[in-house]
Amino acid sequence: MAEKDTKFSSNIKYNGVLVFSEFYKFCHSWLLEELGLEIAEEKYAEKIEGDTKNIDIVWVCTKKLTDYFKFEMKVEFEIRKLAKIEITKGTAKIKADKGDIKVKVKGVLIRDYEGKFETNGFLKFLRAIYEKYVIPSRIDQFEEKIIGDCDEFLNQGKAYLNLEGKK
Repeated sequence: MAEKDTKFSSNIKYNGVLVFSEFYKFCHSWLLEELGLEIAEEKYAEKIEGDTKNIDIVWVCTKKLTDYFKFEMKVEFEIRKLAKIEITKGTAKIKADKGDIKVKVKGVLIRDYEGKFETNGFLKFLRAIYEKYVIPSRIDQFEEKIIGDCDEFLNQGKAYLNLEGKK
C-alpha cells in the first residue's frame, strides 16, 4: 500500500464580487498548464437556497514524479451565498456573482504509489533503508516542490480574486 505524507495544508478566503465561472476556469487551467497536473473532479454539489447557491467542489490533482513518487493535490472549493448580481463597468453592465469563497489545498507526497515494496517483509525493509540512507535529499526536494507548488497555487488564486473581484 502506498505511503501518503501530507506536506501542505492551507486555505484562502474571499468575500465579495467576482465571476465565479471565470475563477473556476482560471484555477483549472493554472493547475493544468503551470503544474501539469491531471485533474479529476470528485465532487460537485450545488444547493439552491432562495436566491443564493451553496456549491461544494472537490478536485484531486495528481502527477507522477518518478516510478516511486507521486504528487497529489486536493483542492476543495466551498462557495456560500453565491448570488447573481449586475455591476456597471464603465458604461457597460456585466453579470457577476457575489458570495463567500473558501479554497482549501492539501499537498501530499505519495511513496511507492504502485505498492511494489508491499509484497513482502523483506521488500518493506529494503524500502526503509532506501528512503533513509539512499534518497533522503531527493525526498526533501520533492517535499519542498510540493509545498512550493501548493503555496503558489493559493497565491495565484488569491491574486486573481483580489484583482478580478475588485473590478
